[in-house]
Amino acid sequence: MNETWQALRQVSLLEAVAVVAGLVYVVLIARRNRWGWVAGAVSSSIYVWLAARAQLPMQSALQAYYVAMSAYGWYSWTRNAHDEGGRVYSWRWPRHLLAAVIIVSLSALSAQWLAAETQAAWPLVDSLCTGISLLATWLVARSVLQNWLYWIAADALGVFLFVQQDHPFTAALFGCYMIVAVFGFQAWLKRYRQQGT
Repeated sequence: MNETWQALRQVSLLEAVAVVAGLVYVVLIARRNRWGWVAGAVSSSIYVWLAARAQLPMQSALQAYYVAMSAYGWYSWTRNAHDEGGRVYSWRWPRHLLAAVIIVSLSALSAQWLAAETQAAWPLVDSLCTGISLLATWLVARSVLQNWLYWIAADALGVFLFVQQDHPFTAALFGCYMIVAVFGFQAWLKRYRQQGT
């Protein structure tokens, strides 16, 4: 019993560090501060392990992707700031429609595989959350305004997943991410409109 309590305390401490680093990440990114990528890398590194323990393999893989994207995001934002003054871009709606079709199709295939080959707890929800998040992360790194709308959807799915897997602090973090995503969208939209595009 004592060993279980010690293990639980260690996981809770790691989860707390990941939550704080994750909040720092999203606030800095919303303010277009590239140091957010460093905080995101710290948070995601911890979540690789936590998601694997929670039998959410797609979430664990997604967190590993976030770690790699942190390096790319830092590079991309540094280049954007130097070459283009921190410009924000926007996708037209046909691109979003194509992205949605691809995400849903690949998520359905992934969910079938996960259900057959792994002990995944929520294969379809996990796959959808992962697919949306992959795209959203790439859009953040490329300074595309609509990344925040994708994050709202992915974070809602994340809240559900982590509540179901008994990670209340992580679920609360995803809820906070949703709120910050609304403000992030508003801030980036204002900047986008000020660019006169």
